[in-house]
Amino acid sequence: SQLFYKQGYSNTGINQIIEEAKIANATLYKHFQSKEDLLIAYLEETGVATIEGLKKASQKGKTPLDKMLAIFDHLLELVGRTDFYGCNFLNIVYEMPDGEERVRLQIKKQKDEVRKLFCGILGSPDEMERANEIYTLFEGALIAHKIHKETWPLFSAKNSIQKLI
Repeated sequence: SQLFYKQGYSNTGINQIIEEAKIANATLYKHFQSKEDLLIAYLEETGVATIEGLKKASQKGKTPLDKMLAIFDHLLELVGRTDFYGCNFLNIVYEMPDGEERVRLQIKKQKDEVRKLFCGILGSPDEMERANEIYTLFEGALIAHKIHKETWPLFSAKNSIQKLI
């Protein structure tokens, strides 16, 4: 997981994975038929952990607005860490060529979970459009932070959310 996160999919080789995991080739291939299978497992595991982290953060708030702002405060904590290299899923999706549908669908599944979480916080399936707007702010803040290496995109997103809710 750390190799894919720090180095990316393309820059992480199977031999490096085997060496760092201190396992034999046969052991790796017994569990994962390909490097892509290993990537899918990484994305699935990371997706679960990410959603759990966002849900836990949202529980710090009482109202929908407080819950959303708590999620963005959680992001602010993450981006302040020295071991934060950006969104795991956005980092991978940028590397993948168009033909990698299986990987794209796994990333889309995780991102749809974030959208559903936002809709759930807003309290109604009728709120999906507003949840999509918040999701767009969420993703945009992550991308802008990666580009600028500053926290203002997250603060701008929080300000916009206060106007939306």
